[in-house]
Amino acid sequence: MKKILISLAVLALTATSVQAGPEEDRMAFINYYKGKFPSVPDNEYANGVYAIDPVGRENWEAIEEFPPYEPFIDAGQEMWEKPFANGKGYKDCFPKGPAIAHLYPHWDKEQKMVMTLPLALNHCREANGEKPLKYKKGSINNILSYIAFQSRGNRVDVKVPQDDPGAVAAYEDGKKFYFTRRGQLNFSCANCHLQNTGLKVRTEILSPTVGHVTHWPVYRSKWGTVGTLHRRFTGCNKNIRAKPMKAQGEQYRNLEYFLSYMSNGQELNGPGARK
Repeated sequence: MKKILISLAVLALTATSVQAGPEEDRMAFINYYKGKFPSVPDNEYANGVYAIDPVGRENWEAIEEFPPYEPFIDAGQEMWEKPFANGKGYKDCFPKGPAIAHLYPHWDKEQKMVMTLPLALNHCREANGEKPLKYKKGSINNILSYIAFQSRGNRVDVKVPQDDPGAVAAYEDGKKFYFTRRGQLNFSCANCHLQNTGLKVRTEILSPTVGHVTHWPVYRSKWGTVGTLHRRFTGCNKNIRAKPMKAQGEQYRNLEYFLSYMSNGQELNGPGARK
């Protein structure tokens, strides 16, 4: 009976989400998780799956005493401070300093697209005659780790300008991606991270959508290194036997836009460590 009620709640949320605006969507997600995990405070969702997995949380907290991502933060600081060949550097592109993760993603009105932090970093490099960094692996994770660490304590604050049809369309495209089934397994993001949140797939507990974007980039034991959010998107698509999209392509950027809005108000605590 409980399973039936949860399924009905998911269907109701999905139906509401199709018609609702961003803030109505976000509140629907929050209220759903409150019903499913009534003892979990709202601010705990910034910790991802460890908000709902007390056993895993103990192991995670032990790992955080000697974080495996620390060398990546140090390497990222070196990147931030080292000038490009033309004498300029990241500091010239981002005069507010490295604590800027909370400013992304955002709708870029001039370019009429969702601007993510990795994309902005590569725009900076290319504008100064440097080669762009790869978007899933490698040194982009160093500078993202440093920026994430410097941005800790800031909160996700994504805006979807309702007077800009392009921004609204990008948000809706990200939401559509989230709810659309794909791959040979015919799963959507919502199947795992809404309907079945808290259940296990193999040995992993499925995490809630709220808080998904707060702790990236992430050191995963499975990877043995730090990886980007879009690398994780790629892995999720492969898990359901769907063809992955291009990292930092429009579809993944719009998905990030939607997911980030769902985490509005959550505190940034990256880089993170996960299994």
